[in-house]
Amino acid sequence: MKANKHLLLWSSLAALAVLLWAAVDENFLRDWRVIQWGIQARLPSSQADAFTIQLRQIVSREVGATDRCVSCHVGMAPGESGIEGDRLFGRHRDVVHDPASYGCTVCHGGQGRATDTADAHGTVPHWPEPMLPKEYLFAGCGGCHTHLSVPNLTQLEKGRARFEQADCLACHKLDGRGGTLRPGGAGGQEGPDLSRVGAYGFKANWYEHHMEQKKKAASGPWVSAFGELSESERREIDEYLRSRVGAPGLSEAKALFHTLGCRGCHKVRGVGGDDGPDLTAVGNRDPGQLSFAQVQGERTLANWFKQHFRSPAAVVQGSAMPELGLTERQVDQLTFYVLSLRRRNYPEALWPKDRIRAERFGMREFATDGATLYGTFCAACHGAGGEGMRYPGFAAFPAIGNLDFLRLVSDDFLREQIKRGRPGRRMPAWGQQEGGLRDEEISRLVAYVRDLGGAAYEGDPKPRRWVEGDVVAGERLYVKACAACHGDRGEGREGPALNNRVLLDLATDTYLFKTIQNGRTGTSMVAFGAGSTVRGALTDAEISSIVAFLRTWEGKK
Repeated sequence: MKANKHLLLWSSLAALAVLLWAAVDENFLRDWRVIQWGIQARLPSSQADAFTIQLRQIVSREVGATDRCVSCHVGMAPGESGIEGDRLFGRHRDVVHDPASYGCTVCHGGQGRATDTADAHGTVPHWPEPMLPKEYLFAGCGGCHTHLSVPNLTQLEKGRARFEQADCLACHKLDGRGGTLRPGGAGGQEGPDLSRVGAYGFKANWYEHHMEQKKKAASGPWVSAFGELSESERREIDEYLRSRVGAPGLSEAKALFHTLGCRGCHKVRGVGGDDGPDLTAVGNRDPGQLSFAQVQGERTLANWFKQHFRSPAAVVQGSAMPELGLTERQVDQLTFYVLSLRRRNYPEALWPKDRIRAERFGMREFATDGATLYGTFCAACHGAGGEGMRYPGFAAFPAIGNLDFLRLVSDDFLREQIKRGRPGRRMPAWGQQEGGLRDEEISRLVAYVRDLGGAAYEGDPKPRRWVEGDVVAGERLYVKACAACHGDRGEGREGPALNNRVLLDLATDTYLFKTIQNGRTGTSMVAFGAGSTVRGALTDAEISSIVAFLRTWEGKK
């Protein structure tokens, strides 16, 4: 009986202690209370008296968000003045959207209803959408927006340099720079802030307007800062301004993606190749569903992406993605971009115009000039200059900018090759598959490839099929001279696969004959029509026999 009394007494005291601790924790030690007391202590007495210690939240019925982030970040709550310049207690920086209308998690991620710091930031087990790292905050724009017609990085950087060389920053602010006073009173942001001009649009005749103002002015920045620009310089500035959408760095990150040829293997919103996984919503991936066995450091989505970009096969065993030899800046930019590949499923009435244009009217996210199209779809395999690429563990990719190649192929050959691809190889049929290239885009791409090598088609007066040769002798010669690189049955090894129905259908006999005879300068394909110290030259009859043998594969895989 005595033991039972002791058990009841001490268990009751323990329960009481737990309840007391829970009451103290809930009413005095919660993160948001401690933070609000700190705010109250720093406010002037007149404001402190009116400051209420309470849970605060933003309820957005439009997007279905209930966010209590403003219980700690009180200065960002509707009706609060905040503490000027304070990162935690200050007002939200000026952005396109009013946080009081849309809440916080729609852009930043995290767990909006939580009131403890770790829970709210989503850095706890089993929460699928942690907050974006602060260096990638603008990746949140990708949840709703689809920025359109972004060029490759070279063109974007050229436009930025032209914008600065034209001294536009003397009067205009852009992404936090410019519009500052200068000696003599020049500058000082006489013009509007251009940080979001790509989202709002700008007048096509801005240059003519500026020239009129320059003629009227007698002194000041109109005279000292603004000068005449050529038509090409104006186009470069226009392209740069169209990329300024209020998300610093995001257009540059997307432009890098359009420069490295990533869509050659990956689809994004239905456009791209099929060799790699679809990246449309890869920024929404749950870190808890990823393997971090081979990833060092933080178990975050951003860290996983970074290490995957540096060495894909080291993070994902058996990955078909080659090591691209990226710089740390490029790794950082690509991480920024893929984190922006997220999708919020809101009612269509809330969609921004760029998303409507992309998803309902088929407007491209990438610019459709030849250079950007080549970078977007081709550069990863064929090289930035068409020089071909070699990656460890992968067969060499052809040098399509090679002079010897371009002299032997017509534009029709190039066009059909892009449209039909190479079955069985990594070259997809861009003109036939869903998410491929449109006819006008293929034509621009052909023109660009032609310019890469700077070589015109030399023409072919002979019919497409003119070779007559000894097939048996041709097979013997092929095994001796060609099989080591092209495979015993033309399946491809160091050299491309010759037993390919599209190649054999498009290639004329002249193309095959002269390629064997003259080789490809700068590649491992030697000129078999010329001898060397280790082998004799092939005669025209022998080359014709090899071509005749290759034709026996026509129609076969």
